[in-house]
Amino acid sequence: MFKKVVIFGVGLIGGSFALALRRAGQADHIVGVGRSLVSLERARELGLIDTVATDPAAAVEGADLILLAAPVAQTETILASIAPYLNPQAIVTDAGSTKGDVVAAARKALGARIGQFVPAHPIAGREQHGPEAALADLYEGKKVVITALPENAARDVETVAAAWRACGAIIHRLSPQEHDAVFASVSHLPHVLAFALVDDIAAKPHADTLFQYAASGFRDFTRIAASSPEMWRDITLANRDALLTEVDAYLVQLQAIREMIANSDGPALEQVYASARDARQQWAAAIEAAERKNG
Repeated sequence: MFKKVVIFGVGLIGGSFALALRRAGQADHIVGVGRSLVSLERARELGLIDTVATDPAAAVEGADLILLAAPVAQTETILASIAPYLNPQAIVTDAGSTKGDVVAAARKALGARIGQFVPAHPIAGREQHGPEAALADLYEGKKVVITALPENAARDVETVAAAWRACGAIIHRLSPQEHDAVFASVSHLPHVLAFALVDDIAAKPHADTLFQYAASGFRDFTRIAASSPEMWRDITLANRDALLTEVDAYLVQLQAIREMIANSDGPALEQVYASARDARQQWAAAIEAAERKNG
């Protein structure tokens, strides 16, 4: 499918994309670009990429697909650095967890060439990061949301979709605004809560004792607090408005539960817990059904 693929950020997301494309026989040559030469060399040693590039202009020469898998705050800088050197037929896409800010950055950096940028977001990940974390099957059966722009050619959107399908992903489509509202609720808020809880416990004078007795429930709830602080700092600020709406709504819910606890209102607590349990069971059943359908 692609003669030359360029990936900015060859860690978990970009590295897994490279491995999956290579496994599917869809990329003749893969170039890695990043801030750390050591990390890039490691990616080459692991077989994620064929070539290490430190000059963005040289990296994108002759490229037909370019993936931005770096932290979202770097989007404008990266796009500005490659804009003068893009092949008119090259397609640029990204893997950012926010879309409104990424699209704004792309419009600023690319100007009239914004049609070459097809925003996307793979809904997959692990807490590990760096080239060693990359997996060829990371995207198998996982969703990739494409938030196409009015300026995108239909064939370019389909090319990006086909690349992700080759990685085993299932394509979904939202507008950038819809995307950010949805993920503020089901992804960004949970990460904020996990980070906040672990940080709160770690700051207590008897933190060692608390962590000693933390078991599977704590581990499951806080698993995502092991994620990249830099990446989640950028996501939190990039989706600030939508995330603040979700944080405020959660504070209302938390205050209501606090009052139930203070008033020893067992029936009200049980109703909240039962409603949450039922909703989660329905969600889990839907996920399992979808996995069986696509398996």
